[in-house]
Amino acid sequence: MFKEFAQFNTWEEKYKHLIKMGQSLSPIEDQLKTEENLVKGCQSQVWIFGKLNEEQKVVYHADSDALIVRGVVSLLLKVFSGGSPDEIIQSDLEFIKEIGFDRQLSPSRANGLYSMIKQIKYYAQAYKALLASQK
Repeated sequence: MFKEFAQFNTWEEKYKHLIKMGQSLSPIEDQLKTEENLVKGCQSQVWIFGKLNEEQKVVYHADSDALIVRGVVSLLLKVFSGGSPDEIIQSDLEFIKEIGFDRQLSPSRANGLYSMIKQIKYYAQAYKALLASQK
């Protein structure tokens, strides 16, 4: 993920890339835009939904009503979607520092970013428990 953003020299270019990523994100169906899937702690409305596929990988779907936030959630889906519950739970967040989000996002956007990650990991924990109960 770092390499994708390393090609840009300024934060304006990185933000433009984030917006472009968000524009390519497929919107989720309205029936998934529920209170349960709404990320708490974001200024914008963000919905994240995770589903366990046949290979026991968690596949995420998400949407937001704000362009940059939609780009951020698109980035998170690239990082986490398709991983096993354990991979997602144990993943480090070093990519946030590598890209520079820890220094460039406003406090409210950074809070929203970590709230999105928390919800992503929540789904992974739930699916890990489900898989363990099936053994």
